Amino acid sequence: MNKAITDGIVFQPLPFGAGLSVWSSGDGTPGSDTYATSGSGVFVPSDPDFGGSLEVQKTQTVQRVRYMGETPLLPDTYLRITARVKAIAGPLPAVRISGYPGLPGGGEADVPTKVGPQTQLTTYGEVVEISAIVGPGDRTGVDLVWQDPVYGHFGIDLVGPSGGLVRVDDIVIEDYTLVFLRELISMVDVVDYGARGDGTTDDSAAFEAADAAADGREILVPDGTFRLAQDVSIKSKIRFEGRVTQPDDKRLILENGFDLRLYMEAFGDEEQAFRKAYQALLNFSDHESLDMCGIRVTLTEPLDMQACDPGRTIYATRRVVRNGQFQPANNTNWDTTSVTSGANYSLTDDQRLTNVDNVANIPVGSLVTGSGVGREVYVTARNVGNRTLDLSQPLYDAAGRQTFGFTRFKYLLDFSGYDDLKQFVLDDIEFQCAGKASGILLAPAGLIFHVRDCFITRPKDRGITSHGRGCQGMMIDRCNFASNEQNLRVQDRTTIGFNSNAEDVKIRDNRCALFKHFGVIGGGGGTIVGNHWFNGDGIRDGVRVAGLIFATPNCRSVVTGNYIDNGWIEWTNEYESEPRFANQFSFGGLTVTGNHFISIASGSSFVFVRVKPYGPGHFIQGFSMTGNVFRTINGTIDRIEDVDTSFADLDYSRMRLIEISGNAFNGVEEPCYNPASLIHTQGSASSSWVSNTAPMLPFLGRARTVDGFAMVQAVRTGSGAEVSETPWVETSFGSSGRSVRFNFTRPVRGAVRYTVRIDNPT
Repeated sequence: MNKAITDGIVFQPLPFGAGLSVWSSGDGTPGSDTYATSGSGVFVPSDPDFGGSLEVQKTQTVQRVRYMGETPLLPDTYLRITARVKAIAGPLPAVRISGYPGLPGGGEADVPTKVGPQTQLTTYGEVVEISAIVGPGDRTGVDLVWQDPVYGHFGIDLVGPSGGLVRVDDIVIEDYTLVFLRELISMVDVVDYGARGDGTTDDSAAFEAADAAADGREILVPDGTFRLAQDVSIKSKIRFEGRVTQPDDKRLILENGFDLRLYMEAFGDEEQAFRKAYQALLNFSDHESLDMCGIRVTLTEPLDMQACDPGRTIYATRRVVRNGQFQPANNTNWDTTSVTSGANYSLTDDQRLTNVDNVANIPVGSLVTGSGVGREVYVTARNVGNRTLDLSQPLYDAAGRQTFGFTRFKYLLDFSGYDDLKQFVLDDIEFQCAGKASGILLAPAGLIFHVRDCFITRPKDRGITSHGRGCQGMMIDRCNFASNEQNLRVQDRTTIGFNSNAEDVKIRDNRCALFKHFGVIGGGGGTIVGNHWFNGDGIRDGVRVAGLIFATPNCRSVVTGNYIDNGWIEWTNEYESEPRFANQFSFGGLTVTGNHFISIASGSSFVFVRVKPYGPGHFIQGFSMTGNVFRTINGTIDRIEDVDTSFADLDYSRMRLIEISGNAFNGVEEPCYNPASLIHTQGSASSSWVSNTAPMLPFLGRARTVDGFAMVQAVRTGSGAEVSETPWVETSFGSSGRSVRFNFTRPVRGAVRYTVRIDNPT
C-alpha cells in the first residue's frame, strides 16, 4: 500500500534548491518567517555529502526548519520523515524531527507529541541521519501518534546552544505503511482510525471508521482493551487480538463470520461473549442462527436471556441457537429459593392468589405447592403493590386462606424475563446440569418454542418448564432427558422432564430415563409420538408412578408409537378450580394407539392407563385405545387400566364413544375390550339368563349397550325340547350394573354370543 503510487498523493516536500520561501524558521504555518528573508539560512548548491543543502546559522535555543506545504495525513497511512544533517562549526546541537499538526479548516490539533527522538551531534563533518514515523496508530515504532490532524508542516528542530552552523540535506517524506505494517497489508487496524485501546476512551467511532475504510480487507483489533460505549455494527471480517468491553444495553453486531467463537475472541469471557452474541442474533436480520461452535459455556448464574438485550421484552422472529453446551459453575447461585406465605384463593378469580404475605420475596416462575394444588402449577406474574400472584393453572381445592409453598428452581437458560417470545429454537445443545441446575424456563407467553436434538443431562429439578403459556405450539423433538436420580427409588424421585399449560404441544422421538414423570401436560391438542420413557427401578413389586400426565380432562391428544416402560398414562382434571362436573367438558378426546407398554417386576396392581377424577359426576366421552402391546416381564398384572377413586369415581351411566380393540396382552390377567364379545352358557333352564361382563369391560364399568347377539346353541327346555324364541335384553343389570340379562318367556337353556359396550357408541 503506497498512496503516492496508487492514489497519486504527494507527500515529498520541495527541495531547498527550489527556493527557501517555502521553508519556515517558525511553525510552518502561513505568515511565519521563512529562510528566504530571515538571514539565518542560505542555500548551498554544492556539498560533497549532500549536493544542494540548507546551511542554517543557529540563532535560537530551538531553531526550526519547517516545510510550509501541507503534507496530507490519511487515516490508514504511516509516513516516515527523514533528514540528514552535519555540523560545520560552532557549538554542537541536538537534532530531531518535528511537525505542526493541522486540523481541517486550520488550527493546531492537540496531540501527544510534536517531536521525534532527539540525537546529539558530536563530530564536525559527520553525516547523521534522523527519522521519525507519524501515523494514527498508537503502536510500537510510531513516534508521532496523530489521530485528529489531517495535514502537517514537517521538518527538523536544532536544539541547544546558539551560534553553531549546520547543513541540512533535502528532507524526505515517504509513505512507510507497507514497510511499517508489512504483515497487515491486507488488514485495516482500528488503531489507525483513532482507537486508543486504553479501556476508558470510547472507541466506537474508530471501529466504524475502520469498517467503512476496509473495502474487503480484514479489520484488526490489536492488543489492548477497547471500550465501545455505543452500538457498533461491523460488516467486514474482523480479527481480535485485543478485547472489547461494552455496556449491557449496547450492541456489537459482527456481520461477517458471526458465531460464538468470534464473540469469545472479542470479549474474552465466554459467558459475556454468549450474552453479546445472543443480543446480536436478535438485532440483525441476516443472521437467523447463532452457531456456538461446540463450545461449552460455564455459567456463573442462571442466564437471564431477556437481560441480554434489556430493551426488548417481546420477540417474534424465528431465531436459532445451536451446536453448543452449557454447564453451571460450582457456586451458590444455583441454590433453590424457597418461600412459604399465606394467601387467599377464590373460585371467582381462579388463576390468582390475593392478599399474599411477603409477596415481594416470591419470584416469578416459582412452583406452587399446598393443599388443593395440582402438579406443576407456577407463578406467572407478580404485583407487589396489589399483593397478588397470577398462576399458570387453577387450583382444584384451595378456596379460602392457607399457607402455600413457593419454590424457585434455577435454570441454565431462563427466558422468563420476556413478556412474549415466539419461534425460538434450541438446536443440538447439551445442557450439562450436573445436578446443580435445571434446564430451560420458557417465557410466560409465546408460540412455537422448539427444542430439538438436545441433551438435558442430570437436571437438579426440571428439564423444561413452562410457567405460563409460552409453550403454545411447543415442539420437543429427538431430545434425551437423563435423570440425576437414577439411583433413587421411584417414590423418592422429584424431577420432571417437561410440562406444558397451553395448546398444541408436539413431543416427538425423545428418550427420558428415570425421572419421576416424563411430562405433565396441561393443554389440549397434544401430539406425543415415538418417545421412549421409563420410570421404574430395580425393586421387585416396587412403587410405580405415572410417566405421562394429562391434567386437563378434555385433552384432545394423541399418544402413538411410544415405548412406555414401567410408568402409566394418567388422565386427571386437577387443573379445574371446580372439579365436580357441572356444565364443562368431561374426560374426552384421547387417542392411545400403536404403543408398546412394558412392565418389569411390578406389582399385580400396576396399570398402564389410569383415570383420576378430582370431583364427582365425570365420565369419558371420546377415548380410543387400539393397536397397542401390553406386556409384563417377571410377573403379571391384574389389568391394564383403572380409575383412581381417591377423590371420586366416574359416572358410568354417561360413558360415550369409547373404543378399546386390537390390543395384544401378555402377562395381563384380565384383558379389556370395548366392545367386548362374550359367550354366556346357560346350563340349567331359566327364563332369566344373567351374564356378568366383568372383567372384560374397561374400568370395570357398566354393561350399558348390547350391539347384537346370536344363539350359538339350540335353545331347549329343561326336558330337552328345542324351542324357537328370541329373548329381550336388559343392560346395566345388577347392583354394579356390570351384568346383562337375557329374558325368555319360559325356562330354557343354551348358549348366546353377544357384543356388549361400556358406553353409548353414538
